[in-house]
Amino acid sequence: MTISFIGHGYVGLVTAAVFADLGNTVWVVGRTREKIENLKKGKAPFYEPGLEELVKRNVVAGRLLFTLDYGQAVAPSEIIFICVGTPSKKSGEADLTSVFAAAESVGKALVGYKVVVTKSTVPPGTNKKVSEILERTKSGESSFSIASVPEFLREGTAIRDTLHPDRVVIGTTSKRAEELLLDLHKSIDGKKVLCNLETAELIKYASNSLLSAKISFANAIAFLSEKVGADAQKVLEGVGLDKRLGRSFLYPGVGYGGSCFPKDVSALIAIAKEYGYNFSILTAVEEVNKEAASRFIDKISRHFHGDVKGKLFAVLGLSFKPDTDDMRSAPSVEIIGKLTQMGARIRVFDPVAIENAKPLLPTGVFYAKDAYDAARGADAVIVVTEWNEFRQLDLVRLAKELKERVMFDGRNVYDPNSVKQLGFMYYGVGRM
Repeated sequence: MTISFIGHGYVGLVTAAVFADLGNTVWVVGRTREKIENLKKGKAPFYEPGLEELVKRNVVAGRLLFTLDYGQAVAPSEIIFICVGTPSKKSGEADLTSVFAAAESVGKALVGYKVVVTKSTVPPGTNKKVSEILERTKSGESSFSIASVPEFLREGTAIRDTLHPDRVVIGTTSKRAEELLLDLHKSIDGKKVLCNLETAELIKYASNSLLSAKISFANAIAFLSEKVGADAQKVLEGVGLDKRLGRSFLYPGVGYGGSCFPKDVSALIAIAKEYGYNFSILTAVEEVNKEAASRFIDKISRHFHGDVKGKLFAVLGLSFKPDTDDMRSAPSVEIIGKLTQMGARIRVFDPVAIENAKPLLPTGVFYAKDAYDAARGADAVIVVTEWNEFRQLDLVRLAKELKERVMFDGRNVYDPNSVKQLGFMYYGVGRM
């Protein structure tokens, strides 16, 4: 099958590369000549484990093609996926500007019958607006069906999630489109959920918001655990053993970030408000998430008796999660920014995200070559992202590099007793 993707971000490029690897001819349409030329050489514009190898293999095989020309990609394709960004407006609503612009360009390029699929995360009713744009801009000889197939991939495991998802949601009003999409996804694992457009659109928001709620619940339990003398890790382990609940996402820390959870929670609150419903549960989820980073900063400040001016902190991890260079809504930005405002000096290390982090961090931040370099002469080490390589650090060596053996573990990476035995003063999240 010949298909095309509008957009080469995480969703567009990963999904395109996977479908090309399954034997399809796949076109990817971009807006920036430099990025398209790099993609033609097999160079991915962001870090995702295994992606660049997958892109190169399929470019060489001639199955993965890149262009700036909508007509070149749309004309031979049976299915066109719109995979562009839907960032938050100041109001919390999803900004659909790029979705509607892509729909207009696709409509002008339609030839014959096509299935146009919105894969971007969009509010209920968006696909009907996309349909109206396509109808207005297409030629009289062409026709289309509209569909919504939301993505559920996670950065760091995006290739596996695309090939082996828990479910493939297909929302459409056309049997012909449904059959084509089922045929395209026949090699993809996961239960096929067939529904109407509005249901598909809402499933993605509901899923991300519920996962965000689990994280905020875990943080709220951590806040309470510190007050009553409980171990939040053990509390949540006990809770998670209930098969009705599970342990996934029940981990306290410095809050969630990334490209999806913050904007999707805000968008679902805004959607509910538009329809006259006060989604107070999600408002609380947002509040707890903000409180998580704030409490962590307060914990650092209290150790130094409210005065961190002139203190040097080694910050380990910048990306919002491990195995990605994505800095969108990363808690590290707020933590470093606040500590800098308080007069602290910061030296940071992240395995892959430093270049993306530089434009977001204050001037004067030092960038280290590794974790030990970051710790050299520091008054404390602050763990913000749970990269696997941090779990395997030689803590004896790390301790020798530090001026003071103080650790603030924002992701509960380390066993408190083991760290304390090495002479560290250890502060986790929800732990005594």
